[in-house]
Amino acid sequence: MFKNPEITVPYYTRVLSKDDEFPSFEELAHFIRAAHPDYRLTLESGEEEEWESLLLSSNDEVEVAVIERNPVEIGSRGQDEIADFLEDLRDCKPESGVQWLAEYLAEVKTIYAFQHLQGAELVDGGNALHALRAHLGERGEAILQADNEGFTNEEGFHIVWQFSDSVSGPWNMGVWKDDLWHHFKMDLGDPDHRAAFLAGEVPDDLTAVPGADSRE
Repeated sequence: MFKNPEITVPYYTRVLSKDDEFPSFEELAHFIRAAHPDYRLTLESGEEEEWESLLLSSNDEVEVAVIERNPVEIGSRGQDEIADFLEDLRDCKPESGVQWLAEYLAEVKTIYAFQHLQGAELVDGGNALHALRAHLGERGEAILQADNEGFTNEEGFHIVWQFSDSVSGPWNMGVWKDDLWHHFKMDLGDPDHRAAFLAGEVPDDLTAVPGADSRE
């Protein structure tokens, strides 16, 4: 979902979770072995039950991603990341999405930061990375963030504009209005679609994704 044609190094995607509990290294390693047997996890820093960073790589040593676990605590790197996100949101639109996101970020307890490496650009490597990221995100209340793109809601729909002005193509979006998420797919390069989203509206010529609206 978060493939960007203008990836710079380092490039990160993140799972932002409200859960302060986290899976052990062995649980995650078993998941990767079962779901993507050509890939494996190794412990980079920390202990197996209290891991700090992991390396996702192929069995033939192609490195896909480093995964960092950053608890959000007073004085922590995780707290600094949240502060940076909030600072970056000051000039973002739509206002309703920014407000929802700021309230959500205040409750985040754990950040799983994926630094994409060379193997993430391969189809199988990208699939393994996405599977691990989804596995962490599905453990509880969580949203996703991607550098140069922005944030999703818990259903995976994009909710604030942090793209470059030159971006184009179809994208799944969500607008928070009347205490309800309205989900739809828009063309990021269409000026009318973009203006409507920035104003917190569903573009007039689009139909909301059937059954996708949510109060969560």
